[in-house]
Amino acid sequence: MKRDAIDLSTLNVFTLFRKYFVPTLLGMLSMSAVTAIDGIFVGHGVGSDGIAAVNICVPLLMLFTGIGLMVGAGCSVVASIQLSRGKSKSARLNVTQALLFVTIVALIPSVLMMAFPAETARMLFRTSVAYGDGLSAVVCSVMGLSDMDNGVAVCHPPGRFSKAGYVVQPDYGCNQCGARLAVYLSFWLGGHGSGMVGGLVAMVYLLFYARHLRLQPLKWSVKSLRLSVRNIGYQWRIGSSALLGEATLAVLMFVGNQVFMSYLGDDGVGAFGIACYYIPFVFMVGNAIAQSAQPIISYNFGLGYKERVMTAERIALLTAVVCGVVATVAFTVYPYLLVGLFISLDSEAAKIAIHGFPYFASGFVFFIVNIAVVGYFQSVERIKPATIFALLRGFVFLIPSFILLPKFLGVSGIWLAMPLSEALTIIVILLFVLKHRYAYKVSSQLITS
Repeated sequence: MKRDAIDLSTLNVFTLFRKYFVPTLLGMLSMSAVTAIDGIFVGHGVGSDGIAAVNICVPLLMLFTGIGLMVGAGCSVVASIQLSRGKSKSARLNVTQALLFVTIVALIPSVLMMAFPAETARMLFRTSVAYGDGLSAVVCSVMGLSDMDNGVAVCHPPGRFSKAGYVVQPDYGCNQCGARLAVYLSFWLGGHGSGMVGGLVAMVYLLFYARHLRLQPLKWSVKSLRLSVRNIGYQWRIGSSALLGEATLAVLMFVGNQVFMSYLGDDGVGAFGIACYYIPFVFMVGNAIAQSAQPIISYNFGLGYKERVMTAERIALLTAVVCGVVATVAFTVYPYLLVGLFISLDSEAAKIAIHGFPYFASGFVFFIVNIAVVGYFQSVERIKPATIFALLRGFVFLIPSFILLPKFLGVSGIWLAMPLSEALTIIVILLFVLKHRYAYKVSSQLITS
Protein backbone atom coordinates (compact mmCIF):
# COMPACT_ATOMS: atom_id res chain seq x y z
CA MET A 1 0.00 0.00 0.00
CA LYS A 2 1.40 3.37 -0.96
CA ARG A 3 1.91 5.80 1.88
CA ASP A 4 2.37 9.55 1.57
CA ALA A 5 5.40 10.94 3.39
CA ILE A 6 5.11 14.58 4.42
CA ASP A 7 7.94 16.27 6.28
CA LEU A 8 6.38 18.80 8.63
CA SER A 9 9.74 20.44 9.27
CA THR A 10 10.81 21.25 5.67
CA LEU A 11 7.81 21.35 3.31
CA ASN A 12 6.33 24.76 2.48
CA VAL A 13 4.03 25.76 5.35
CA PHE A 14 1.20 26.95 3.10
CA THR A 15 1.31 23.69 1.15
CA LEU A 16 1.21 21.72 4.39
CA PHE A 17 -1.72 23.71 5.69
CA ARG A 18 -3.64 23.26 2.44
CA LYS A 19 -3.05 19.50 2.48
CA TYR A 20 -4.50 19.30 5.97
CA PHE A 21 -7.22 21.93 5.65
CA VAL A 22 -9.13 20.74 2.58
CA PRO A 23 -9.92 17.16 3.73
CA THR A 24 -10.40 18.28 7.33
CA LEU A 25 -12.87 21.01 6.34
CA LEU A 26 -14.83 18.73 4.03
CA GLY A 27 -15.06 16.03 6.68
CA MET A 28 -16.19 18.44 9.38
CA LEU A 29 -18.77 20.08 7.15
CA SER A 30 -20.06 16.60 6.32
CA MET A 31 -20.70 16.05 10.03
CA SER A 32 -22.65 19.28 10.31
CA ALA A 33 -24.53 18.56 7.09
CA VAL A 34 -25.88 15.29 8.48
CA THR A 35 -27.34 17.12 11.47
CA ALA A 36 -28.70 19.95 9.32
CA ILE A 37 -30.44 17.51 6.95
CA ASP A 38 -32.06 15.90 9.97
CA GLY A 39 -33.25 19.37 11.01
CA ILE A 40 -34.71 20.07 7.57
CA PHE A 41 -36.88 16.96 7.85
CA VAL A 42 -37.92 17.94 11.37
CA GLY A 43 -38.72 21.52 10.33
CA HIS A 44 -40.86 20.62 7.34
CA GLY A 45 -42.41 17.57 8.97
CA VAL A 46 -43.13 18.94 12.45
CA GLY A 47 -42.56 22.69 12.16
CA SER A 48 -40.78 25.20 14.35
CA ASP A 49 -41.92 23.40 17.51
CA GLY A 50 -39.96 20.32 16.43
CA ILE A 51 -36.84 22.39 15.81
CA ALA A 52 -37.28 24.02 19.22
CA ALA A 53 -37.49 20.59 20.88
CA VAL A 54 -34.32 19.40 19.16
CA ASN A 55 -32.53 22.62 20.05
CA ILE A 56 -33.23 22.04 23.73
CA CYS A 57 -31.57 18.60 23.53
CA VAL A 58 -28.49 19.66 21.58
CA PRO A 59 -26.50 21.37 24.41
CA LEU A 60 -26.09 18.05 26.20
CA LEU A 61 -24.79 16.42 23.03
CA MET A 62 -22.38 19.33 22.62
CA LEU A 63 -20.90 18.67 26.05
CA PHE A 64 -20.30 15.01 25.22
CA THR A 65 -18.66 15.99 21.94
CA GLY A 66 -16.51 18.47 23.85
CA ILE A 67 -15.15 15.74 26.13
CA GLY A 68 -14.07 13.74 23.09
CA LEU A 69 -12.51 16.83 21.51
CA MET A 70 -10.73 17.70 24.75
CA VAL A 71 -8.98 14.34 25.05
CA GLY A 72 -8.38 14.12 21.30
CA ALA A 73 -6.91 17.60 20.98
CA GLY A 74 -4.69 17.14 24.03
CA CYS A 75 -3.50 13.79 22.75
CA SER A 76 -2.77 15.27 19.31
CA VAL A 77 -0.55 18.01 20.71
CA VAL A 78 1.37 15.64 22.99
CA ALA A 79 1.81 13.00 20.28
CA SER A 80 2.96 15.57 17.69
CA ILE A 81 5.63 16.97 19.99
CA GLN A 82 6.80 13.50 20.99
CA LEU A 83 7.05 12.40 17.34
CA SER A 84 9.12 15.48 16.52
CA ARG A 85 11.55 14.39 19.24
CA GLY A 86 11.74 10.80 18.04
CA LYS A 87 9.71 9.32 20.92
CA SER A 88 7.37 7.15 18.84
CA LYS A 89 6.58 4.67 21.61
CA SER A 90 5.52 7.44 24.02
CA ALA A 91 3.33 8.94 21.30
CA ARG A 92 1.68 5.55 20.66
CA LEU A 93 1.06 5.06 24.38
CA ASN A 94 -0.63 8.46 24.67
CA VAL A 95 -2.96 7.73 21.74
CA THR A 96 -3.88 4.30 23.14
CA GLN A 97 -4.51 5.70 26.62
CA ALA A 98 -6.68 8.47 25.19
CA LEU A 99 -8.82 6.05 23.19
CA LEU A 100 -9.31 3.73 26.16
CA PHE A 101 -10.18 6.59 28.48
CA VAL A 102 -12.73 8.24 26.19
CA THR A 103 -14.41 4.89 25.50
CA ILE A 104 -14.85 4.14 29.20
CA VAL A 105 -16.12 7.63 29.95
CA ALA A 106 -18.58 7.51 27.04
CA LEU A 107 -20.12 4.23 28.13
CA ILE A 108 -21.31 5.58 31.49
CA PRO A 109 -23.70 8.34 30.28
CA SER A 110 -24.81 6.18 27.36
CA VAL A 111 -25.95 3.38 29.64
CA LEU A 112 -27.63 5.80 32.04
CA MET A 113 -29.56 7.63 29.31
CA MET A 114 -30.66 4.40 27.68
CA ALA A 115 -31.87 3.15 31.06
CA PHE A 116 -33.61 6.43 32.03
CA PRO A 117 -34.76 8.21 28.83
CA ALA A 118 -37.76 9.87 30.48
CA GLU A 119 -35.65 11.32 33.29
CA THR A 120 -33.12 12.58 30.73
CA ALA A 121 -35.89 14.28 28.77
CA ARG A 122 -37.34 15.94 31.87
CA MET A 123 -33.88 17.21 32.77
CA LEU A 124 -33.79 18.93 29.38
CA PHE A 125 -36.93 20.99 30.02
CA ARG A 126 -39.52 18.26 29.47
CA THR A 127 -38.91 17.88 25.78
CA SER A 128 -39.87 14.74 23.88
CA VAL A 129 -38.74 11.44 25.41
CA ALA A 130 -37.95 10.19 21.91
CA TYR A 131 -35.11 12.67 21.64
CA GLY A 132 -33.67 11.29 24.88
CA ASP A 133 -33.54 7.81 23.28
CA GLY A 134 -31.86 9.10 20.14
CA LEU A 135 -29.39 11.18 22.11
CA SER A 136 -28.21 8.26 24.22
CA ALA A 137 -27.55 6.18 21.12
CA VAL A 138 -24.93 8.56 19.75
CA VAL A 139 -22.96 9.52 22.86
CA CYS A 140 -20.35 6.77 22.47
CA SER A 141 -19.97 7.28 18.74
CA VAL A 142 -19.62 11.06 19.00
CA MET A 143 -17.04 10.97 21.78
CA GLY A 144 -15.08 8.14 20.19
CA LEU A 145 -15.14 9.82 16.78
CA SER A 146 -13.97 13.17 18.17
CA ASP A 147 -11.02 11.50 19.83
CA MET A 148 -10.05 9.01 17.12
CA ASP A 149 -10.12 11.51 14.25
CA ASN A 150 -7.61 13.65 16.12
CA GLY A 151 -5.36 10.64 16.58
CA VAL A 152 -5.54 9.72 12.90
CA ALA A 153 -4.75 13.26 11.79
CA VAL A 154 -1.56 13.19 13.85
CA CYS A 155 -0.34 9.73 12.97
CA HIS A 156 -0.69 10.18 9.23
CA PRO A 157 -0.73 13.37 7.17
CA PRO A 158 -3.64 13.80 4.77
CA GLY A 159 -2.67 11.17 2.29
CA ARG A 160 -5.14 8.48 1.25
CA PHE A 161 -5.80 4.86 1.83
CA SER A 162 -8.23 2.78 -0.13
CA LYS A 163 -10.56 0.11 1.13
CA ALA A 164 -13.55 -1.73 -0.30
CA GLY A 165 -13.25 0.00 -3.67
CA TYR A 166 -13.40 3.63 -2.55
CA VAL A 167 -10.96 6.18 -1.21
CA VAL A 168 -11.34 8.16 2.01
CA GLN A 169 -9.13 10.63 3.81
CA PRO A 170 -7.70 9.09 6.97
CA ASP A 171 -8.36 12.10 9.19
CA TYR A 172 -11.72 13.87 8.85
CA GLY A 173 -12.30 11.90 5.69
CA CYS A 174 -13.48 9.26 8.16
CA ASN A 175 -16.45 11.53 8.73
CA GLN A 176 -17.07 11.83 4.99
CA CYS A 177 -17.24 8.06 4.75
CA GLY A 178 -19.54 7.97 7.76
CA ALA A 179 -21.76 10.71 6.36
CA ARG A 180 -22.53 8.61 3.27
CA LEU A 181 -23.84 5.77 5.40
CA ALA A 182 -25.54 8.09 7.90
CA VAL A 183 -28.48 8.51 5.54
CA TYR A 184 -29.38 4.86 6.13
CA LEU A 185 -28.51 4.83 9.81
CA SER A 186 -30.31 8.07 10.62
CA PHE A 187 -33.68 6.33 10.91
CA TRP A 188 -32.55 4.61 14.11
CA LEU A 189 -29.59 6.74 15.23
CA GLY A 190 -31.16 10.19 15.05
CA GLY A 191 -29.11 11.31 12.05
CA HIS A 192 -25.71 10.62 13.62
CA GLY A 193 -24.78 7.31 12.01
CA SER A 194 -21.65 9.01 10.68
CA GLY A 195 -20.28 9.00 14.21
CA MET A 196 -20.23 5.23 14.50
CA VAL A 197 -19.08 4.62 10.93
CA GLY A 198 -16.42 7.32 11.02
CA GLY A 199 -15.19 6.07 14.39
CA LEU A 200 -14.99 2.53 13.02
CA VAL A 201 -12.97 3.67 9.97
CA ALA A 202 -10.59 5.59 12.23
CA MET A 203 -10.14 2.59 14.54
CA VAL A 204 -9.41 0.26 11.60
CA TYR A 205 -6.83 2.75 10.36
CA LEU A 206 -5.11 3.00 13.73
CA LEU A 207 -5.05 -0.79 14.11
CA PHE A 208 -3.82 -1.78 10.66
CA TYR A 209 -2.61 1.15 8.53
CA ALA A 210 -1.07 3.81 10.79
CA ARG A 211 2.62 4.31 10.10
CA HIS A 212 3.80 5.83 13.40
CA LEU A 213 0.93 5.64 15.86
CA ARG A 214 -0.39 2.12 15.83
CA LEU A 215 -2.04 1.25 19.11
CA GLN A 216 0.40 0.19 21.81
CA PRO A 217 -0.41 -2.66 24.27
CA LEU A 218 -0.78 -1.24 27.78
CA LYS A 219 0.69 -2.64 30.97
CA TRP A 220 -1.63 -3.04 33.93
CA SER A 221 0.78 -2.68 36.84
CA VAL A 222 0.13 -0.03 39.49
CA LYS A 223 3.02 2.06 38.17
CA SER A 224 1.73 1.87 34.60
CA LEU A 225 -1.78 2.86 35.67
CA ARG A 226 -0.39 5.85 37.53
CA LEU A 227 1.52 6.92 34.43
CA SER A 228 -1.63 6.50 32.34
CA VAL A 229 -3.60 8.70 34.75
CA ARG A 230 -0.81 11.29 34.63
CA ASN A 231 -0.76 11.29 30.82
CA ILE A 232 -4.55 11.57 30.58
CA GLY A 233 -4.48 14.41 33.08
CA TYR A 234 -1.92 16.30 31.00
CA GLN A 235 -3.91 15.71 27.82
CA TRP A 236 -7.00 16.92 29.68
CA ARG A 237 -5.20 20.14 30.66
CA ILE A 238 -3.98 20.85 27.13
CA GLY A 239 -7.32 19.99 25.54
CA SER A 240 -9.51 21.73 28.12
CA SER A 241 -9.90 24.73 25.83
CA ALA A 242 -11.34 22.40 23.16
CA LEU A 243 -13.98 21.28 25.65
CA LEU A 244 -14.68 24.90 26.50
CA GLY A 245 -15.01 25.68 22.79
CA GLU A 246 -17.73 23.07 22.45
CA ALA A 247 -19.22 24.25 25.75
CA THR A 248 -19.47 27.71 24.21
CA LEU A 249 -21.95 26.32 21.69
CA ALA A 250 -23.80 24.53 24.47
CA VAL A 251 -24.06 27.72 26.55
CA LEU A 252 -25.02 29.71 23.46
CA MET A 253 -27.91 27.35 22.76
CA PHE A 254 -28.96 26.81 26.37
CA VAL A 255 -29.00 30.48 27.43
CA GLY A 256 -30.33 31.59 24.04
CA ASN A 257 -33.25 29.20 24.39
CA GLN A 258 -34.09 30.67 27.79
CA VAL A 259 -33.91 34.30 26.64
CA PHE A 260 -35.84 33.73 23.40
CA MET A 261 -38.50 31.84 25.34
CA SER A 262 -38.82 34.76 27.75
CA TYR A 263 -39.18 37.36 25.02
CA LEU A 264 -40.84 35.55 22.11
CA GLY A 265 -42.05 32.16 23.33
CA ASP A 266 -41.94 29.00 21.23
CA ASP A 267 -41.62 30.87 17.93
CA GLY A 268 -38.51 32.62 19.23
CA VAL A 269 -36.92 29.33 20.28
CA GLY A 270 -37.80 27.84 16.88
CA ALA A 271 -36.17 30.79 15.09
CA PHE A 272 -33.09 30.52 17.26
CA GLY A 273 -33.07 26.76 16.63
CA ILE A 274 -32.63 27.39 12.90
CA ALA A 275 -29.60 29.58 13.63
CA CYS A 276 -28.26 26.85 15.89
CA TYR A 277 -28.40 24.38 13.01
CA TYR A 278 -26.07 26.69 11.09
CA ILE A 279 -23.68 27.73 13.86
CA PRO A 280 -22.00 24.26 13.96
CA PHE A 281 -20.95 24.86 10.34
CA VAL A 282 -19.22 28.05 11.43
CA PHE A 283 -17.71 26.30 14.43
CA MET A 284 -16.48 23.42 12.27
CA VAL A 285 -14.78 25.85 9.88
CA GLY A 286 -12.90 27.40 12.81
CA ASN A 287 -12.14 23.98 14.23
CA ALA A 288 -10.87 22.76 10.84
CA ILE A 289 -8.51 25.73 10.66
CA ALA A 290 -7.22 25.17 14.20
CA GLN A 291 -6.75 21.43 13.76
CA SER A 292 -5.12 21.79 10.35
CA ALA A 293 -2.55 24.19 11.79
CA GLN A 294 -2.09 22.14 14.99
CA PRO A 295 0.21 19.34 13.74
CA ILE A 296 2.34 21.85 11.82
CA ILE A 297 2.63 24.18 14.80
CA SER A 298 3.15 21.48 17.44
CA TYR A 299 5.73 19.54 15.41
CA ASN A 300 7.82 22.62 14.58
CA PHE A 301 7.39 23.96 18.10
CA GLY A 302 8.90 20.72 19.38
CA LEU A 303 11.87 21.25 17.03
CA GLY A 304 12.25 24.90 18.04
CA TYR A 305 11.46 26.26 14.53
CA LYS A 306 9.74 29.46 15.66
CA GLU A 307 9.53 31.07 12.23
CA ARG A 308 7.60 28.10 10.79
CA VAL A 309 5.32 28.14 13.83
CA MET A 310 4.46 31.81 13.31
CA THR A 311 4.02 31.34 9.55
CA ALA A 312 1.51 28.57 10.17
CA GLU A 313 -0.42 30.74 12.61
CA ARG A 314 -0.50 33.70 10.21
CA ILE A 315 -1.90 31.46 7.49
CA ALA A 316 -4.50 30.10 9.92
CA LEU A 317 -5.60 33.60 10.98
CA LEU A 318 -5.86 34.82 7.38
CA THR A 319 -7.92 31.75 6.48
CA ALA A 320 -10.14 32.41 9.51
CA VAL A 321 -10.82 35.99 8.42
CA VAL A 322 -11.63 35.00 4.83
CA CYS A 323 -13.96 32.18 5.91
CA GLY A 324 -15.64 34.45 8.46
CA VAL A 325 -16.30 37.13 5.85
CA VAL A 326 -17.78 34.57 3.42
CA ALA A 327 -20.10 33.19 6.12
CA THR A 328 -21.18 36.70 7.17
CA VAL A 329 -22.02 37.71 3.60
CA ALA A 330 -24.04 34.51 3.07
CA PHE A 331 -26.16 35.09 6.18
CA THR A 332 -26.64 38.78 5.43
CA VAL A 333 -27.53 38.46 1.74
CA TYR A 334 -29.45 35.16 1.74
CA PRO A 335 -31.41 34.90 5.02
CA TYR A 336 -34.64 33.99 3.18
CA LEU A 337 -32.96 31.07 1.42
CA LEU A 338 -31.23 29.79 4.56
CA VAL A 339 -34.37 29.98 6.71
CA GLY A 340 -36.59 28.58 3.97
CA LEU A 341 -34.58 25.35 3.94
CA PHE A 342 -35.98 24.52 7.37
CA ILE A 343 -39.48 25.97 7.69
CA SER A 344 -42.13 27.82 5.71
CA LEU A 345 -41.32 31.49 5.23
CA ASP A 346 -44.92 32.37 6.16
CA SER A 347 -44.44 31.21 9.76
CA GLU A 348 -43.76 33.61 12.61
CA ALA A 349 -40.56 31.76 13.52
CA ALA A 350 -39.23 32.28 9.97
CA LYS A 351 -39.87 36.03 10.16
CA ILE A 352 -38.01 36.24 13.47
CA ALA A 353 -35.06 34.28 12.05
CA ILE A 354 -34.86 36.35 8.86
CA HIS A 355 -34.76 39.52 10.92
CA GLY A 356 -32.07 38.17 13.25
CA PHE A 357 -29.68 36.39 10.89
CA PRO A 358 -27.73 39.51 9.77
CA TYR A 359 -27.22 40.55 13.42
CA PHE A 360 -26.15 37.04 14.38
CA ALA A 361 -23.74 36.78 11.44
CA SER A 362 -21.91 39.98 12.40
CA GLY A 363 -19.90 37.93 14.88
CA PHE A 364 -18.76 35.12 12.57
CA VAL A 365 -15.33 36.61 11.78
CA PHE A 366 -14.58 37.07 15.48
CA PHE A 367 -16.00 33.61 16.23
CA ILE A 368 -13.71 31.78 13.78
CA VAL A 369 -10.63 33.86 14.57
CA ASN A 370 -11.03 33.18 18.29
CA ILE A 371 -11.15 29.44 17.66
CA ALA A 372 -7.95 29.67 15.59
CA VAL A 373 -6.19 31.71 18.28
CA VAL A 374 -7.19 29.34 21.07
CA GLY A 375 -5.99 26.46 18.88
CA TYR A 376 -2.60 28.14 18.48
CA PHE A 377 -2.02 28.55 22.21
CA GLN A 378 -3.18 24.99 22.71
CA SER A 379 -0.72 23.73 20.06
CA VAL A 380 2.29 25.34 21.76
CA GLU A 381 1.26 24.07 25.22
CA ARG A 382 0.23 27.53 26.45
CA ILE A 383 -2.59 26.05 28.48
CA LYS A 384 -3.41 29.04 30.67
CA PRO A 385 -4.12 31.66 27.96
CA ALA A 386 -5.95 29.09 25.83
CA THR A 387 -8.23 28.23 28.75
CA ILE A 388 -8.78 31.85 29.76
CA PHE A 389 -9.76 32.95 26.25
CA ALA A 390 -12.11 29.98 25.91
CA LEU A 391 -13.74 30.84 29.24
CA LEU A 392 -14.13 34.49 28.26
CA ARG A 393 -15.96 33.80 25.01
CA GLY A 394 -18.05 30.93 26.36
CA PHE A 395 -19.06 32.11 29.80
CA VAL A 396 -17.67 35.40 31.13
CA PHE A 397 -18.81 37.57 28.22
CA LEU A 398 -21.54 35.46 26.60
CA ILE A 399 -23.97 35.00 29.50
CA PRO A 400 -24.02 38.71 30.56
CA SER A 401 -24.43 39.71 26.90
CA PHE A 402 -27.54 37.54 26.61
CA ILE A 403 -28.96 39.01 29.81
CA LEU A 404 -28.13 42.70 29.32
CA LEU A 405 -28.33 43.45 25.58
CA PRO A 406 -32.06 42.63 25.20
CA LYS A 407 -32.85 45.12 27.95
CA PHE A 408 -31.40 47.93 25.81
CA LEU A 409 -31.85 46.70 22.23
CA GLY A 410 -34.86 44.39 22.47
CA VAL A 411 -34.96 41.25 20.34
CA SER A 412 -32.05 42.45 18.20
CA GLY A 413 -29.96 42.43 21.36
CA ILE A 414 -30.50 38.69 21.76
CA TRP A 415 -29.08 38.06 18.29
CA LEU A 416 -26.13 40.36 19.03
CA ALA A 417 -25.11 38.59 22.26
CA MET A 418 -22.74 36.17 20.57
CA PRO A 419 -21.11 38.81 18.32
CA LEU A 420 -20.49 41.08 21.31
CA SER A 421 -18.98 38.25 23.36
CA GLU A 422 -16.63 37.24 20.53
CA ALA A 423 -15.63 40.86 19.84
CA LEU A 424 -14.78 41.47 23.51
CA THR A 425 -12.68 38.30 23.50
CA ILE A 426 -10.77 39.54 20.44
CA ILE A 427 -10.00 42.78 22.29
CA VAL A 428 -8.64 40.87 25.29
CA ILE A 429 -6.50 38.68 23.02
CA LEU A 430 -5.04 41.74 21.28
CA LEU A 431 -4.21 43.36 24.62
CA PHE A 432 -2.57 40.12 25.77
CA VAL A 433 -0.43 39.87 22.62
CA LEU A 434 0.59 43.55 22.77
CA LYS A 435 1.51 43.24 26.43
CA HIS A 436 3.73 40.22 25.86
CA ARG A 437 5.38 41.76 22.79
CA TYR A 438 6.19 44.87 24.84
CA ALA A 439 7.56 42.77 27.69
CA TYR A 440 9.70 40.78 25.23
CA LYS A 441 11.01 43.97 23.63
CA VAL A 442 11.94 45.48 27.00
CA SER A 443 13.68 42.29 28.17
CA SER A 444 15.64 42.12 24.88
CA GLN A 445 16.82 45.70 25.31
CA LEU A 446 17.94 45.03 28.88
CA ILE A 447 19.92 41.97 27.78
CA THR A 448 21.73 43.83 24.96
CA SER A 449 22.44 46.97 27.05
